[in-house]
Amino acid sequence: MTMNLCAHQVFDGMLVWGDMGTKMRFAASSSSPVLMAELPDLRKSNKRRSLRMVKCSAAGADGGRVTVGDDVFSVTTSSKYEVDYLGQSTKGDLNLKLDLLQSFGNGQATLEGPIEEVARMEAQKAENLIRELGIQGPFSAQHSPRGIFCSRTLNLRSISAIGYDMDYTLMHYNVMAWEGRAYDYCMENLKNMGFPVDGLAFDPELVIRGLMIDKEKGNLVKADRFGYVKRAMHGTKMLSNKAVSEIYGRELVDLRNQSRWEFLNTFFSVSEALAYAQMVDRLDDGSISTDLGTLDYKGLYKAVAKALFRAHVEGQLKSEIMSKPELFVEPDPELPLALLDQKEAGKKLLLITNSDYHYTDKMMKHSFNKFLPNDMDWRDLFDMVIVSARKPEFFQMSHPLYEVVTGEGLMRPCFKAETGGLYSGGSAQMIESSLNVHGDEILYVGDHIYTDVSVSKVHLRWRTALICRELEEEYMALIGSRGHREELIELINQKEVVGDLFNQLRLALQRRSKGRPAQTLAATNLDDQELTETMQKLLIVMQRLDDKIGLMLESDGELFNKRWGFLSRAGLWDKSHLMRQIEKYADIYTSRVSNFLNYTPFMYFRSQEQSLAHDSPLHDAAMEN
Repeated sequence: MTMNLCAHQVFDGMLVWGDMGTKMRFAASSSSPVLMAELPDLRKSNKRRSLRMVKCSAAGADGGRVTVGDDVFSVTTSSKYEVDYLGQSTKGDLNLKLDLLQSFGNGQATLEGPIEEVARMEAQKAENLIRELGIQGPFSAQHSPRGIFCSRTLNLRSISAIGYDMDYTLMHYNVMAWEGRAYDYCMENLKNMGFPVDGLAFDPELVIRGLMIDKEKGNLVKADRFGYVKRAMHGTKMLSNKAVSEIYGRELVDLRNQSRWEFLNTFFSVSEALAYAQMVDRLDDGSISTDLGTLDYKGLYKAVAKALFRAHVEGQLKSEIMSKPELFVEPDPELPLALLDQKEAGKKLLLITNSDYHYTDKMMKHSFNKFLPNDMDWRDLFDMVIVSARKPEFFQMSHPLYEVVTGEGLMRPCFKAETGGLYSGGSAQMIESSLNVHGDEILYVGDHIYTDVSVSKVHLRWRTALICRELEEEYMALIGSRGHREELIELINQKEVVGDLFNQLRLALQRRSKGRPAQTLAATNLDDQELTETMQKLLIVMQRLDDKIGLMLESDGELFNKRWGFLSRAGLWDKSHLMRQIEKYADIYTSRVSNFLNYTPFMYFRSQEQSLAHDSPLHDAAMEN
């Protein structure tokens, strides 16, 4: 028996209905039911295809007819939404028409009784059905390298439009290939400027995302969430803890001081930071000719930045990539399907990129078209495409808007964007006005913590998602380091116990030297020799523990990067400055856009409880049970 059904996704124990003519059916088999889909024949058109609820009927197990669709469910509109108990809009939620509840028949009885018991039973049924259907549930997806992690609660059902950056967001480049060639062009330009570059090679292990360049001192530094520098490298040489303390012990990294600090936001920063570090070595050893003038570390940074900028602006790098995209782009077959799910769920999809039209069209065709069904073109996915957007200014001010009218990229001025259009320039406010969506109705997804995520949130209150491909490697590195970290924490705890006794005895000795009694009678009555010998023994133990702990702390995180440790952590206990930026500005973050395929376009991302220094261990244990 085949039962025709219009359900598109199963979510929160309810069926969420498909749109745009998508045909879904449960096909009976000898084992478990299988969810099957026939992708719709989408017209190649730039016009918006409207969302519609499809009415269909199904034969129930008892042979009766059950009507589903508009007759049973209604969708909460933007004019009738409420705010739920977590402060999220209910727009986009499905509502059951209670006057048709009798359609459940005898099944209605299963919803009666205390909600705690009903919810427990239905949740177990939902877990079993998800498992039978072979669908990865959101909770198991979250606890994986390709999970989507939530900093601020986000109801995807309330999102009307999703905007995407392109480079390192919709398209992931091979870092060794892309940044390696950018580095090569940068070195060639530096050589033409008179800088000594012979013998230098591209080594991406020297730097990671989230570091800061100190342009005054020629250093790369890694700071914690408060701005305290934890690790530093001068040129390509790592500095000792003592040197770091002497240089940065009394100051904090302040990214607002852009004349001094440069934050490495994305993979695009790798080649620049590496070239700068290597040139600092050449400046220090006197290899740079005086013919270039008197150079300090800040002037050297300007020279490197200029050389890399020329590599991008002159077009040689992008021309090479466009001629052989297969050498530079890592394809992701699941990514177009994730966007297709979102579009079919009624989301308006936007592409907003700083890349020009020719590059965007070439790279998107290469990365998307072969993975789309029914001869779709990448343009069919998007309700609006903006090239040469000039972010971050795109989110802050208005620039002239041009419509791209030919395949050769010819443009004409225009004053209003329309759905389905391809444009150059413009502004975010223009998008809001054209699509009639505003603020937190829009989710923007990008890889640049400032250009994509921070500015769109601060100036427009858009919801935000950060793409950070390194999360997959870090997730596995953290699992691989679990034993090392457990041993390290155990040693630190032992040091704390031994140290506490030593400090108590030291205080007792101090009071005895002043003729005052110790903290307790037993401590007061300690024999002088016994007190001294015990303190000596404890001090030796602590010194040996310090040596062991110090070495283990230096190697902590080396499974991710031997010099800088983990991306998201600074030291054993604290978060890195990058992680603080992500938590502050990105509502959700993940390693790649295709991870949305493991969830649904109707997902309710809920942020987790944040631990505090004064949280009780008993409270934590109670929450786990």
